[in-house]
Amino acid sequence: MVNTLHSRQLNYARKINEYIRSKPPEELLNLEGPGTESLAAWFLGPKAENQDLFSEFIAQAIKANCNDRKEYYSQDPKYVTEEMKKSEEYKHCVKCMKREYSELLKRLKKSVPFFSYRYQAHMNWDLTMPGMMGYFSAMLYNQNNVAAEASPVTSYLEALVGSDLCKMLGFSARAPKDKKAILPWGHITCDGSVANLEAMWAARNLKYYPVSVAAALKSEPSLDAAKGMTVPLPDGRRCPLIDLDAWTLLNLGIDDVLNITQRMQIEYGISAEAINKALDPYTIQSLGFEQFSRLHLKDAMSPVLMGPATKHYSWPKNAAVLGIGKNNFLNINVDSDARMDSKHLRTQLDRCLAMRQPVLMVVVVLGSTEESAVDPLAEVVAMREEYRKSGLEFVVHVDAAWGGYFASLLRKPHAGSSGLILDCHTPDFMLSDYVTTQYNTIPKADSVTIDPHKAGYIPYPAGGLCYRNRSMRDLVAFLAPEVYHGEKVDAAMGVFGIEGSKPGASAAGVYLSHRIIRPDQSGYGKILGKALFNSKRFYAGIVTLAGPDDPFVVVPVQQIPAEREGKSREEINRQLREIKTSIVEKENRDITTEGLDLLKKLGSDQIIITYAFNFKDRNGALNSDPKKANDFNHKIFEVLSLSPDDPDHKPDLIITTSQFEPEVYGQEFVRTFMKRLGVDDSNLITMNFLSSTTMCPWLTDTEKGNFVPELTRALLDAVMNVVREFQA
Repeated sequence: MVNTLHSRQLNYARKINEYIRSKPPEELLNLEGPGTESLAAWFLGPKAENQDLFSEFIAQAIKANCNDRKEYYSQDPKYVTEEMKKSEEYKHCVKCMKREYSELLKRLKKSVPFFSYRYQAHMNWDLTMPGMMGYFSAMLYNQNNVAAEASPVTSYLEALVGSDLCKMLGFSARAPKDKKAILPWGHITCDGSVANLEAMWAARNLKYYPVSVAAALKSEPSLDAAKGMTVPLPDGRRCPLIDLDAWTLLNLGIDDVLNITQRMQIEYGISAEAINKALDPYTIQSLGFEQFSRLHLKDAMSPVLMGPATKHYSWPKNAAVLGIGKNNFLNINVDSDARMDSKHLRTQLDRCLAMRQPVLMVVVVLGSTEESAVDPLAEVVAMREEYRKSGLEFVVHVDAAWGGYFASLLRKPHAGSSGLILDCHTPDFMLSDYVTTQYNTIPKADSVTIDPHKAGYIPYPAGGLCYRNRSMRDLVAFLAPEVYHGEKVDAAMGVFGIEGSKPGASAAGVYLSHRIIRPDQSGYGKILGKALFNSKRFYAGIVTLAGPDDPFVVVPVQQIPAEREGKSREEINRQLREIKTSIVEKENRDITTEGLDLLKKLGSDQIIITYAFNFKDRNGALNSDPKKANDFNHKIFEVLSLSPDDPDHKPDLIITTSQFEPEVYGQEFVRTFMKRLGVDDSNLITMNFLSSTTMCPWLTDTEKGNFVPELTRALLDAVMNVVREFQA
């Protein structure tokens, strides 16, 4: 039944692909060429400055949908007559709708003001106007991207968007003449958690696929032609697949495994349907872990996955969902910058190699959701090459749900872009050399989670998953694998992945936003480059908030250069004074080259900064009780946050909070943080911290200049009020 449904979906998608191939490029929607370059026109604005323009676009969408209703089957009769509209029942219903709608709009005024300069909390800000326009207009048609026959337009848009995301990440997305070439593929998911689950699902199936193939080759007459198939080994030899032991089968090269079924079709002439029918009874998809292990892996250990302590909460949850078990997701410690500790990763990989324990995946985070830390992807990829030679293979997955769009900072604009520098008072900051190296390594990873509804400024829900090798998608599809024949666009989106019904409006929102704001330095790179600059300016304001005589101290997780380099207290204080005079007290246009050089070294890898406060008593002694420090920071958070219990509370700055847990982040990380905060670390406890995400590209270049001082004044007032409360 499932295969029949998917076959029907694929047949319809093929018809769409044939239609696309028959049309010249200029007649099709596309994401080629330049976008636009006016930052001022991309958003509604913090004070709804583009209200008239946005209203015009939304009215146009409603009019277009209404015209379609009138013109499609134009001879069909109406139902809602003028006589009906005059009836009491109709009038009563309209009156009721107006009343309830007004009530809802009134309640929505209490929503979180993500659009405000003052919102510096979670990974939310305003939405792009094209993103909202695309979403709204497509929502009126309610297309379901589970199947191309239910969404011929928006499934096509999802395919375009998936390809565009792959390009931004550095995956080649051109269809080559060589049918054996490895091509990427991406699609829209409801969020990053589902994308992570799909990536883990594919990695699990990939790990056990060779075992299934070997068992089927030994037993299924329909596969006799391929019984002698050989595969490459780490030492350079080629051996028959059916002669390999379980450990070797579990550690074959990723692309070699993904190429097995295509080789069966091309080299041995076995049809995709025959392969699927023969393999299905042997796969872990069909048998489940317990029966699969009992039949094919009697002595093999349970598999593990690894990722940094800063990983998203979805990872252990997904491990539980897939039957791997949350305890088999191994935490890798992080260093003082909250980046994955590669030494600890090596220790865990060495242990797995020695014990012959399969490693399904190593998760590398490019932009943790609490510290904006970028893990050393380049090191992890190099490490995998090393372990491959020892016979240990694993998928490298990049969780860039938050950080993926920062890759746009590295993509040169299209040749057709104007090259004009607009909004010049806020520099477009590039990523650091370290971060740039990690982003340039993305094409060597196997899969990437990226969320347009985070740093893509797109309406929810719009997550995304991109594969380096499009064949990975076949591992999570309940249908026969097909040889790719070079279609420029593949409209069969809903067949692959976890979700069933999903809104085509999401794909339309991403499409139109990408069409107007290209994911390169002319578009999203400009937005995020300016946000990066503004985040560093906000960081500069926070770290210089406390003077020597103030009754509190502020400790950023992301250290200033002098502290990171182990300089003396005197040198640290000197650099803080330099930050204040050369950056904090200046407007953007007045910061010197030396000031900009220093600013580039401040803050996080991206645009989330984390920090904590500690208070002094009336005699000027710094509090040493970590529990009181926790209470102090939590109280500051309460003052500077929105609460459903007090809907009328309207803080002048909105921030958020989280915790450093020793069992998650590692004892060394938490102990170092406690010492820097000045509290007793003899008894390690979970420590509270505050966090701010600066997604606004205009924050330091408003109509009245730099707005950061207004935010730091609000923060200082809140801290001083809480200090007085604690001193009392």
